Amino acid sequence: MKMDALAWVGAVALLPAPTLAQTTNTATGATDDSSVIDQVVVTAQRRSERSVDVPISVTAIDADALSAANTEELADIAKLTPGLSFPRSGPFVQPTIRGVGTAILSSGSGSNVGIYTDGFYSTNPLNVDFQLLNIESIQVLKGPQGTLFGRNTTGGAILVTTAEPSHDTKAVAEASYGSYDAQGYQGYLTTGLSDNVAADIQALYRTGDGFARNIVTGSKDDGEYENWAVRAGLKIDASDTVSFLFRYSHQDTNDPTSSMSNAFVAPNGEPLNGGIGVPSSLVATEPNRIANTDAELFTLESDIFQLTSTFELDFATLTSYTQYRREDAVSQLDLDQSGAKILLLSIPVKDRTVTQEFLLASEPGSRLQWTTGLFYMRFDDLWNPILGQLGGSPVWAPTAGSRSVSETIAGFADVTYEVTPKFFVTAGARYGRDSVTDAWVLSSATGPLTRVDLPKLEDDRATPRVVLRYEPDDNSSIYTSYTQGYKAAIFDLGGNNPGAVDPEKLTSYEVGYKRSISGFSLDVAAYYYDYKDLQISIYTGGTAQIINAADARVTGVEGQLRWDLTPSLQVSLGASYVDGEYQDFTNSPSFIRCTDPVLCGFGYGLFVNVPNDSSGFKMQNSPDFSGSLGVRYALALGGGELALSGNLYHTSKFYFDTSQQFAQDGYELLSLRAEWTDPSNRYTFAVYGDNVTDEEYRTMAQANATGIGAGWGAPATAGISIRARF
Repeated sequence: MKMDALAWVGAVALLPAPTLAQTTNTATGATDDSSVIDQVVVTAQRRSERSVDVPISVTAIDADALSAANTEELADIAKLTPGLSFPRSGPFVQPTIRGVGTAILSSGSGSNVGIYTDGFYSTNPLNVDFQLLNIESIQVLKGPQGTLFGRNTTGGAILVTTAEPSHDTKAVAEASYGSYDAQGYQGYLTTGLSDNVAADIQALYRTGDGFARNIVTGSKDDGEYENWAVRAGLKIDASDTVSFLFRYSHQDTNDPTSSMSNAFVAPNGEPLNGGIGVPSSLVATEPNRIANTDAELFTLESDIFQLTSTFELDFATLTSYTQYRREDAVSQLDLDQSGAKILLLSIPVKDRTVTQEFLLASEPGSRLQWTTGLFYMRFDDLWNPILGQLGGSPVWAPTAGSRSVSETIAGFADVTYEVTPKFFVTAGARYGRDSVTDAWVLSSATGPLTRVDLPKLEDDRATPRVVLRYEPDDNSSIYTSYTQGYKAAIFDLGGNNPGAVDPEKLTSYEVGYKRSISGFSLDVAAYYYDYKDLQISIYTGGTAQIINAADARVTGVEGQLRWDLTPSLQVSLGASYVDGEYQDFTNSPSFIRCTDPVLCGFGYGLFVNVPNDSSGFKMQNSPDFSGSLGVRYALALGGGELALSGNLYHTSKFYFDTSQQFAQDGYELLSLRAEWTDPSNRYTFAVYGDNVTDEEYRTMAQANATGIGAGWGAPATAGISIRARF
């Protein structure tokens, strides 16, 4: 299915993802019919406001939209949010928004997009693509959010909101079965324990064979997975003005899918596996085929404790967010992309995170609205020991290791003043101090692996925000904004030359228009980014190095449209155009196979890195155009309701790397769903399909000296489910 016919998006003028009017909790199935388009509420400015009044590009996705697109994990929202992608390097996932992201993998490096669940910040790239449990809404904030959300939000922020425990007793159970023996079971229960105490609990279990097929062993089970999660909450209303919400989550993932890859095929048809002369029977290149004799794996165990304390004061609301996260993961990767047993790598990562935030927000209704707060984070990121099996040896040998402890303390304030009933001025700033302590790396620069301790790294940073907003009427807004964001300084802990890497800095200029009336909403925005000191991995003297290697410029336009054509038919349409290119990047890494037996020595047939002048090249993981179309139609049937929905996502060609060696052509993903709810509204039966046109597309290109790997998206799948409410 080719979308030259995507002129449909050009004709409707650049519009990004859906914002649905009704809200249905994915776990409880409860629908709030009173919610209408012009009353969509977001928290992009750390307080609840109508989306039309918020001078930020926000894609708000409610539970109906998540269900219609068959979303199960956070990365699935990319097909609902043009301009957003979730690039991978094995199981490491780091989102990109409007071309702003990172491909760096190193202890303490961090993403360019902040991820918040119920107000709590998450730092671990191994736990970005988490299971969606009891979701009420997801908001994607586009553009730097350095004032209200802080460090590492140059690209934007993703805010996930889940349901709170309720005194109204309700229970939901759901079971599903689909392609490749995919089975899913989940349940949710909430109830009141007393007049002022409510609790809830949700559990989820998923298992299946996966879609990988091993051409060496003939196995169809290498992709077997078994994932489960549980989440519990306890809400205590201590008084009319004081409440406490305690949440505990546990996740156990055993899923090799993200670690599996095969040989990337060059434009000339050459498989880019490690080594020369490896028999074709040991090299897989077709989608979802692998070729190895050693199991690839990814396991993750996490425990997350969160306490939200809310105090309603006479003049404001004070909220405290207290969090502790324990996350332990192991990745095992076959980096030669063949069954030739050249290099197998095992990467253990142990993370411990503590965050504390105090947020004070004014009461609504006055001409002066404000938000202020304090934030603290400590992130202990240990990668040690990284083990390797070289040349088929059965012995795991230490090859590397590192650790860093990142700390941030920041204060911020953001104020909006109503100059006239139609004109508003917003000004804000955040001042933060970031530090990296207890950092060390195992280096082989002088022979055997030796621990090299690094000095403390400190950096102070201020990020301002200024916005002018005009309301032509109560249902529309025009705004212009100036904002800054940054990605914190880090240590280069991936090679033999450890050292400090300066922060990335991004300045954004944006203008936008929003209109929302009953049954119709439209948002459009245009922006320009000045992006400096990009943190980039290069190779020098055969070893990896992270430096501030590039500047970039990004311009773009985007928007979103939602229209209730009839009470039963809703259409949402979106698109994003991004023109991002490197301005000064003379040492971009590129990979060339070493084919001289004398010069290459033991590296014969492997890949060496040479610098490439990528000035003027497209930014990696940044398609020029992406768009989505969502349709939902409901009709009465058999005394109940039949809902038919679908979501079509398109992306144009993009490059996985900075030297434009490894490309992914444009493709489309189509999700379809039909569900019938019985007259009692207790039972829902659904049939669904994902990637129903069976598009073949890559999700990553993983470049190493021992081979260039390609990860593939899931083929066409279908399934059925039943949900029961009690």
